[in-house]
Amino acid sequence: MKKIELLAPAGSVEAFNAALASGADAIYIGLKKFNARMRSTNFSYTQFEEAARTLRRSGRKLYVAVNTVFEQREDSRIYQMLKYLSKSPCDGIIVQDFGVIQMARSCFPSLKIHSSTQMNIASSKAANLLSKEGVTRAVLARELSFEEIKTIRENTNIELEIFVHGSLCVSVSGLCLFSSYLGGKSANRGMCTQACRRLYYTGDNESAYYFSPLDLQLLEKIPLLLKAGINALKIEGRMKSADYVGCVVRAYRAALDAAENSCSDDDYERASPGINAAKALLKNDFARQKTIFYFDGRPRTGRPAAGENTDGWLNPSKDGGTGIKLGCINKTKNVEDAFFALINDVPDIKLNAGDSIRIHRADDSARVSHKVKHVEYQDGAFWIDIPEGFSKGDSVYLISVKEMSRHYKQVLQKEEDYAQLSGQKHAPKHGPGFDKAPFVKFPLVKKNMEKIFPEGVYVCVSRIEDMYIAQSVKPAALILEVSAKSAGRLADEKKPLPFKPKDIVLSLPPFFAEKDSGLYETSLPKLRAAGYSRYIINNLAYISLLKNQNADLAAGPYLYTFNRFAVSFLSGHQLYFFVTPLENNRQNLERTFTPEERDGVFVTLFAYPRLFHICLNAGGGEDVYDFSEFSDSRGERFKFLREDEMSYVIPDKAFSIVDKIPFLKHSGFKRFIIDLSGPNLRKRDYKNVLKAVSASAPLGGASRFNWKNGFFTTEKRIEGSAD
Repeated sequence: MKKIELLAPAGSVEAFNAALASGADAIYIGLKKFNARMRSTNFSYTQFEEAARTLRRSGRKLYVAVNTVFEQREDSRIYQMLKYLSKSPCDGIIVQDFGVIQMARSCFPSLKIHSSTQMNIASSKAANLLSKEGVTRAVLARELSFEEIKTIRENTNIELEIFVHGSLCVSVSGLCLFSSYLGGKSANRGMCTQACRRLYYTGDNESAYYFSPLDLQLLEKIPLLLKAGINALKIEGRMKSADYVGCVVRAYRAALDAAENSCSDDDYERASPGINAAKALLKNDFARQKTIFYFDGRPRTGRPAAGENTDGWLNPSKDGGTGIKLGCINKTKNVEDAFFALINDVPDIKLNAGDSIRIHRADDSARVSHKVKHVEYQDGAFWIDIPEGFSKGDSVYLISVKEMSRHYKQVLQKEEDYAQLSGQKHAPKHGPGFDKAPFVKFPLVKKNMEKIFPEGVYVCVSRIEDMYIAQSVKPAALILEVSAKSAGRLADEKKPLPFKPKDIVLSLPPFFAEKDSGLYETSLPKLRAAGYSRYIINNLAYISLLKNQNADLAAGPYLYTFNRFAVSFLSGHQLYFFVTPLENNRQNLERTFTPEERDGVFVTLFAYPRLFHICLNAGGGEDVYDFSEFSDSRGERFKFLREDEMSYVIPDKAFSIVDKIPFLKHSGFKRFIIDLSGPNLRKRDYKNVLKAVSASAPLGGASRFNWKNGFFTTEKRIEGSAD
């Protein structure tokens, strides 16, 4: 049986050294740009080249994460990076953007491409499409059960990689817009500020960490994954310390070796002692409670049962940070301009100078890591030095212990050390050149195609009952959102609807799990036979499902088209119409599409953006969430919605650029969307929005999202937690 690969994270040279010494088969890193962990130290080109040579000499592999979307103005910088990587001893790139796939495939075919979990691949149909596009490995979405993973393995030849340990996102990867909505710090750009880890307040003045997941741990499931034929096991943690990386890699190395040694006769019980020993190592990882997430396939409420860590994956009582809670600050004092805190309720842990702590304000306004210099015990409590700005009631967590820190062999050096070793003032110049990316072309919308999606304003709703309200002011066409289950109900609908199928565009959701394949395979042909011929698709899997249905397709906002290369990739699959991403901005939209190409573009003028897509039916019952509205510490308000097996968070304040219609029309855009999906639609609200559209008038209290200011682009590190 082929050996399974243990893939370790490294966000710094120290973590790289730890991963290498602890038994990783491969290591993945990010360079200084275009990776999903821009808050980590990342690697210079000099360090990357040395890392690649080191791993190659030892028969191990190095992968580079290029797993963010890029804007059109950045196409040459991406081109330069890919050209550089294609000439380096890099064993593969991990990508999210279809544009990176298109550029690598057409310009640098020697590069091996792995699709990131940010690409939201959760089905064999999507995996097979990527395989045909030259992608050699798919990192599957984390929301899959083991049965789904097995089914995908049985139905595709592409290499499969899954996450087995580390931090989880509450939102489906690649579908989180929360951080971006709060200030342009997009998760799709590596700038996530972890809105999921924050304290939120419900209508009855209760507060909790409702959206902060536990940590994934599939250590005991390794024998099953080995038997299923998974190619690589991935550990999350490019924001984690070298001690954490070393500890987790050692544990999974031991468990994997134990399972592989038991593989020949399928007697996986023989692996149990080795796995139990590995599990004991993880007691020192100073991370969160553990969960197996969706792996076992049980229905999920999200909340863990009493005394059980693996029956749920959200624990609102925990603040979302890592570490062992030492207690709360009881008293503070200032001695010669140094600040000290008295900590009570200390568990059976001895704190020493050199240990690291995290202090968390009670109102969740700040979390700061600090290395302790002074410890003085006093009657079961202790005084420690702390940074300024914390006070009574703030929580203190132990996040690492000096005596447990390992000193790994220093294989890689810090960048300044390379400069000193070379005897030069500055480190040797390595890295990309200054090549300009080629101008990529894609087919224009032909005149006869314009009739498929006529010009005008489209209205989107998510409930059949809302169609009756939309009938009061008829749009150019109605967009109806459907899920795997509601698509089947619509296909079997006998009752006449207020719009005929020829006047309806069906919008298919961005998360397509393997378990939904059968539902869509049954319902989509029925819908096509009933006269539904137009679809907005938000996942690659639908391309395979609809290619033989003689259907007209538009790429939805979650098939991110932030650049011409991504548009070219999708147009190669007969997608000629594109709904611009909700995170997009005016400048990038105009750079991406020339005036002659704008006939094929839909611009969303109004929407309640889905900030979280949560694979969770969190409605009803005493162990789940029963609130529908909440707010954060700054007074921003949000709504919590539930549909079938998916829940959403949307802002209370809508996104609107309806007053920009004259400008957009002057620029050549002719197709617009008023997205009223989400909250229950009221006739009065519908008419008010359509009235504003007709007059191109601004809507009071609305948000511009990123339309004017674009993505956050400062080079400064983002303040946030240590994950």
